[in-house]
Amino acid sequence: MPTEFRRKLYKRGSSYETTVPMPLLFAIDKKKKYNVVFIFDSDNNKWYTKFEEIKNKTISDKIKRG
Repeated sequence: MPTEFRRKLYKRGSSYETTVPMPLLFAIDKKKKYNVVFIFDSDNNKWYTKFEEIKNKTISDKIKRG
């Protein structure tokens, strides 16, 4: 039987957000920073999730947003 996660989608300002469940994060190093990438495969009508480590900060990452 496949594992299934359900998360509530909630409104925050003019956008919608959800949380990433901890069981999906078991294999990452929690001391590092990651981007969560959601991929939709339209051929199979399925979503996939991958985690990309943030290695180098770009100029826009260094700018403080106030």
